[in-house]
Amino acid sequence: MFRWMVLIIIVGVVGCNQTNQELVKDYHNDGMQLFKMGRYSDAQESFQAAQQLQPADPGIYYNLGQTYDYLRRPYDAEKCYKECIVRSPNHAGARHALTVLLMNQNRQDEAVKGIEDWLAKNPNCAAAYAEDGWIWKTTGDMPRAQSRYQQALSLDPSDTRTLVELAFVYEKLNRPDRSLVLYQRALEINPHQLAVKKDLERLRSSGTPLPHPD
Repeated sequence: MFRWMVLIIIVGVVGCNQTNQELVKDYHNDGMQLFKMGRYSDAQESFQAAQQLQPADPGIYYNLGQTYDYLRRPYDAEKCYKECIVRSPNHAGARHALTVLLMNQNRQDEAVKGIEDWLAKNPNCAAAYAEDGWIWKTTGDMPRAQSRYQQALSLDPSDTRTLVELAFVYEKLNRPDRSLVLYQRALEINPHQLAVKKDLERLRSSGTPLPHPD
C-alpha cells in the first residue's frame, strides 16, 4: 500500500514536467526491472500505475498477467491475459500464457476452443498454428503437433520457437536427423539459445546423421 501511495504522489509531483507517455514508460520499465529481480508484488504495483495512465495498452495487461502468474493468482492472471487478447488478438505471448494456465487447471477443452477460435478468425497467423501444435505436443499427440508446427513454419519459416518445438517433436517421433537440422536453423537465426546449443551438441555427439530421403 505504501509503495502505491508513493507512486501516486510521484505522478502528482512530476506530472507538470512529464507527459503521460513518459510516465507510462517509466512505470513499465520499473515494473520490468522489479519483475526480473523477483519482486513481483512491487512489479505488480508499477504495472498497475502504468495501466491507470494507459488502460488500452495490451502489453501492460500481459506483463501484469505474468506478474499475477508468479504471485500464484491465476484468476487475476487469466483476466489480464484475456484483456490483452481483446486488445491484441494475435498477441502470441498472452495466447500461450492463457493456454498454459488453462491446461494447468485441467481445462483443456477451453484451451483448445480458444485456439480454434483464433485460427478461425486469423487463418494466416503462424503463431496460432504453433500454439495449437503446442497443445497437441503437450497432450502427447506428436503427429498432430508435427502437422500444426509445419503449417506454422510455412507461414513464418524463421520463428525460432516453432523450429525448436518441431525439433522436439521429431525426436519423439524417432527422427533425430530432422531435429538436428531444425536446431541448426534455429541457431542460425538466433545464436544465443544455450539450451538449443546443448540439444544440438547432444545429437551430434550421439552420431546423428543428416536427414535421409523418406
